[in-house]
Amino acid sequence: MAEKKFDQQFFINLFIPVIIGVIIWLFPWRPAEVPVEGWHMLAIFVATIVAIILKPLPMGAVALIGLAVTIVIGPLNTETALDAFAGTSVWLIVLAFFLSKGIIKTGLGHRIAYVLIEKFGKKTIGLAYALTGVNIVVGPAIPSSTARTGGVMLPIVQGLADTFESNPQDGTRKKIGAFLITSLFHVDTIVATMFLTAGATKPLAQELAAGFGIEITWMNWFLGALVPGLLSLILIPLILFKIYPPEIKETPGAPSWAKEKRKETGPMTFDEKNMTWIFILAIILWVSGQFIDLSAVTVALIAVSLLLLLKILAWDDITQEKGAWNTLIWFAILVMMAGQLNELGFIPWFSDAIASAVSGWGWVAIFITLCLAFFYTHYFFASLTAHVTAMYPAFLGVALASGAPPLYAALMLAYITNICGATTHYASGPAAVLFGEGYVTQNEWWKISFIMGIVYLFIWLVIGSGWLSLIGFM
Repeated sequence: MAEKKFDQQFFINLFIPVIIGVIIWLFPWRPAEVPVEGWHMLAIFVATIVAIILKPLPMGAVALIGLAVTIVIGPLNTETALDAFAGTSVWLIVLAFFLSKGIIKTGLGHRIAYVLIEKFGKKTIGLAYALTGVNIVVGPAIPSSTARTGGVMLPIVQGLADTFESNPQDGTRKKIGAFLITSLFHVDTIVATMFLTAGATKPLAQELAAGFGIEITWMNWFLGALVPGLLSLILIPLILFKIYPPEIKETPGAPSWAKEKRKETGPMTFDEKNMTWIFILAIILWVSGQFIDLSAVTVALIAVSLLLLLKILAWDDITQEKGAWNTLIWFAILVMMAGQLNELGFIPWFSDAIASAVSGWGWVAIFITLCLAFFYTHYFFASLTAHVTAMYPAFLGVALASGAPPLYAALMLAYITNICGATTHYASGPAAVLFGEGYVTQNEWWKISFIMGIVYLFIWLVIGSGWLSLIGFM
């Protein structure tokens, strides 16, 4: 057995987050409104995020160590900390991995990919727009962004990437897979923002706005998001093609090749047919779940159970899906930490501090500040729902008190609460699912998302405000 050598970079990357955490933990000034437990939770959370950035260990290992610290010396007991693994959003992500596995294993993903390539495959960017079109169609009907991305869109992207022999394992991720995964993530973020029924945070914002006497309906939400949303969807593939280009750009022979490949695959197999009706059933149940009291995670559980019963997936397929189990660990722990920052008083104090800091300004300046603060504070969150719950009411109250038009303020803040999901690889359920596939590195994800975030803020705050004014919402 080879003797292990001293790894200086490992210790540096481990030392930095530990020191940052200790400094915050022992910092002599602490807001009176934040209890000691909340301040200690902040220290552990920040240290964990810094360690995830510096990567002394894999992200799952860092998160697990952070969980241990939270229990051993931090503010939580074991039971409270481990409640993180019971969250429905966490298990929805895991189950989405398994559903995607079934679609790829049966070959259905490749069959769909061949059809797409045949229709739009002359250029890689054409494939990105084809995926955008599919996402727009299913977006308003599936009330879970994670289910839509992981269960419907991801298998198609995986099929396309496999078809062009692009995967993370052999160094070919940048052929086409990384570009398509990144496009899918940003397109889904905007689609989820455009429709009131495209995710859980929209009805939550609607309910919170109603507490201020502001009525948000499906139609006024959609109308307000229409122009900035469509503009964003048009620009996303174009911008990503420039700043994160695929190696394969032109595929003039792809349509005829795809047609031949589709012929080679022959008629649908028994497993493919079963996978198809299970897939359709899952979509129908996701669409109707809100009317028959069936949650998105229950639907995913039903679909995966059917895959096992029909032997489309073997139990070994479940246990060997490393991406799912890795994501379960780090995403659950980060969601727990972010939620505890709210429960233990740090986030409420932070929201109130921003509100106090901007009092006395004109409403336009206040509102822009609130939107920017809301967007960039999402780096502290691993859940859009937690972010909306913690900060939307406080920020909306400040905006209204400053004189901002009620419907405009409620809608624009709600839109910002969704586009801020396009920040980190832990910012939302879809982010966790897509990052877990391994096509895009953490550094690439953060860099691209930062650039796209600036684009979104300009489109939605500037052009979007002009549009809302034009249709009488201001």
